[in-house]
Amino acid sequence: MKKFIIILLAFLGNVAFSQNEKSPQPAPDWSKNATIYEVNIRQFTKEGTFAAFQSHLPRLKEMGVDIIWLMPIHPIGEKNRKGSLGSYYAVRDYTAVNPEFGDFDEFKTLVSKVHELDMKIIIDWVANHTSPDNVWVEQGHKDWYTLDSLGNLQPTIGTDWWDVADLNYDNKEMRKQMIESMEFWIKSADIDGFRCDVAGWVPMDFWLEAKAQLDKVKPIFFLAESEGMDQHQAFHMTYAWEFHHIMNKVAQGTENIQAVASYFEREKNYPSTAYRMNFTSNHDENSWNGTEMERLGESRLAMAVMASTIMGMPLIYNGQETSLDRRLKFFEKDSIVWDKMDLVEFYTTLNDLHHQNQALWNGQYGSFPIILTPKNEKNVLAYVREKNGDKVLVILNLSPKQQEFKLKNKLMKGKYMELFTNESIIIKSKFSGSLKPWSYRVLHITDQK
Repeated sequence: MKKFIIILLAFLGNVAFSQNEKSPQPAPDWSKNATIYEVNIRQFTKEGTFAAFQSHLPRLKEMGVDIIWLMPIHPIGEKNRKGSLGSYYAVRDYTAVNPEFGDFDEFKTLVSKVHELDMKIIIDWVANHTSPDNVWVEQGHKDWYTLDSLGNLQPTIGTDWWDVADLNYDNKEMRKQMIESMEFWIKSADIDGFRCDVAGWVPMDFWLEAKAQLDKVKPIFFLAESEGMDQHQAFHMTYAWEFHHIMNKVAQGTENIQAVASYFEREKNYPSTAYRMNFTSNHDENSWNGTEMERLGESRLAMAVMASTIMGMPLIYNGQETSLDRRLKFFEKDSIVWDKMDLVEFYTTLNDLHHQNQALWNGQYGSFPIILTPKNEKNVLAYVREKNGDKVLVILNLSPKQQEFKLKNKLMKGKYMELFTNESIIIKSKFSGSLKPWSYRVLHITDQK
């Protein structure tokens, strides 16, 4: 019953802080204008190894990537395994690496190379469940798990995850060992943080305890795979799932730009220190819900521009810079083909703007978007962000037809540079023009003082 309540609360989403909840702590200073890139080691290269991926680091650095997020790197359970290679999220040993990816020394070398390039690296952490043949089970710690009426291991209630066993957070010894396992990766490999899988399904008091202990070793970056505002008690960044779904619906014609405007009105309720992660794809979306082409179609670049500029930290999923047009297999080997690198310049341009223009920085370091679009407008979205002399004005045609726009607002005033053409433009209080279907204009001012 306790697990069911936790899951229910996780899905409720934007729950306001109560007086008894702790205020969120600011993220590490190095993250203030960071971007993030998700890596699937198995599929990233033909070799599927740490060493093979390492050769791509200079390219990712040049593309403006700051945080490398690795999907789970641990050994995968064999019992009840899905497919021939299994799910990364069925962890067999929390303090070891998947031998298919390399050995522990090769992983440490990868971390060192990331740091040499002045980037950070976080790893996926699966705290809600393990594989049924996890070493904890073999060591006789069956009481660390949620058992059924016959005393058997069971998956998380309400899921079809028959390849995993649900953990029991009423067990203090399990909690202690979980935190020690997380500490292991900071102390032994010098990683910079964790992306925590289904974070809302794990009790908040555990995350608060874990975060406090881990920060004593090294201040870490904490990303929750959760939408809820309450997650920011412990986590620096959460998923902007609702925004992602709105983008899909706008692309498919079932919503319009007023859904975007309404969403950001609600976002004002989040603490100023809260980072929100924006994305047009990730491993779950690509494998289970469809490629960008399937979900977003011709709007995919406009949506990527919006995700990168409207507010929050932008995520790039590995292969998006190649216009990845297939669903990567989740339980089998299915290497990304890197022959076509057609969007490297596009993402580099957006990432560079995110770094340089303070208005776009993350959380309290940046500014909140001011929507300029009239409430009766359905197709053209315009917003401005401004901070410390830096400003960005974005205008998007989020429709499949050419649109005319007329804007009037003193907040637009300034001498801008067009991001993708480098053309100069002066705007006073009025601005009008025409936009082709699913097109965009990104105008920016960067104070050079």
